[in-house]
Amino acid sequence: MHAPLAIKQPARWRVIVAGICALILTVGLARFAYTPMLPIMREQAGLTHWAAGWLATVNYAGYMAGTLLAASINDLGRKYLIYRCGLLIAVVSTAAMGWTDSVPVWSVLRFVAGFSSTAGLLLASGLVLNWLIRQGHRPQLGLHFVGLGLGIAVSGVAVAALVQGLPWDRQWLGLGLLGIAFFGPAWLWMPPPVTVQPAAAQAAPTSTTPPRRWMWLLIAAYFCAGFGFAMGATYTVAILVKLPLLADKGGWVWVIVGLAAAPSCFLWDRVADAVGQIRALMAAFGLQMVSVLMPIATDHAWLNVGGAMLFGATFVGIVSLTLTLIGRCFPANPAKAMARMTLSYGVAQIIAPAMAGYIATASGSYHGALVVTALVLGCGVVALQALIHEEKRAAHQAVGAR
Repeated sequence: MHAPLAIKQPARWRVIVAGICALILTVGLARFAYTPMLPIMREQAGLTHWAAGWLATVNYAGYMAGTLLAASINDLGRKYLIYRCGLLIAVVSTAAMGWTDSVPVWSVLRFVAGFSSTAGLLLASGLVLNWLIRQGHRPQLGLHFVGLGLGIAVSGVAVAALVQGLPWDRQWLGLGLLGIAFFGPAWLWMPPPVTVQPAAAQAAPTSTTPPRRWMWLLIAAYFCAGFGFAMGATYTVAILVKLPLLADKGGWVWVIVGLAAAPSCFLWDRVADAVGQIRALMAAFGLQMVSVLMPIATDHAWLNVGGAMLFGATFVGIVSLTLTLIGRCFPANPAKAMARMTLSYGVAQIIAPAMAGYIATASGSYHGALVVTALVLGCGVVALQALIHEEKRAAHQAVGAR
């Protein structure tokens, strides 16, 4: 009676660790390492405000291209193949950033690095959720998304450690080599997907396709979340290292963001259990607005570090809550549903860095871009409130139909 459970549990942890390692590699290193590296590249490689914003934009464009590809594919076997290709691309594109100082070549590398991040954030999420549903486990991704926070912390620690003795180009090479450590588990321990059987799909908490208006409101809210995420993920370090106390400590600021992000999934799962997922999302949006406005409100270093921690704790919660919600609605092929949802997130991530780079170039400050970002997050709260009203309206209609 107990033997099958003893066999199943280690397998579960291997799958979870594979997903976490995929996130650390493709998102933490291939994508997020650019954030602590940005001020270093500005100082040592002559990267301009405009070029910095452009590289962030093409990175998000690559992510959106990967999302479009994931959304267009129904076959889970092909998704698994793309997942593995993404792991390879993440290692190579990270190391290759140190092989050139050409902005056009950097643009290509940041684009394919963004494409690879789809493997961790969408495809790995879908593969893990597919496996959990198939094995009869609770379909929650909170533990999987710990990889987002750990990825930020790993990239921050790596940059902080490498910056003392290596120039910017060797740092990128070091980050690529570090990625190999996470490549192995992500490649070897992620099992091939199996189509969810009807009984397993019915076992999911939510298997009814949501109404179109409900979907559009959530997509709009997620667009706003993508805007806030892109600003924080790209410019948090660049903004905070201008404070005297935090000068030359950009890598450690990013570590703090990651350490705040890593356990936040569990916290937001508890908040969602208490008040519901939509209200939990509203709380996360509101707190992220506070983190965005903190650099404008004060120059106090520790308050700004607190704001950075708040950003880390909220953006991971927003991603985890939203993708888990959508994945439960479409248990047979969660990666495709997540990909369609994430298109709006990707569009925002293309717009936000370019907007911030333009405003920073024109004004010499990121403050204007931060105000715009806070307003966009406020619009997200409005969309979520409308989502609650839509759920109540649908419930009343269902009662009336009886």
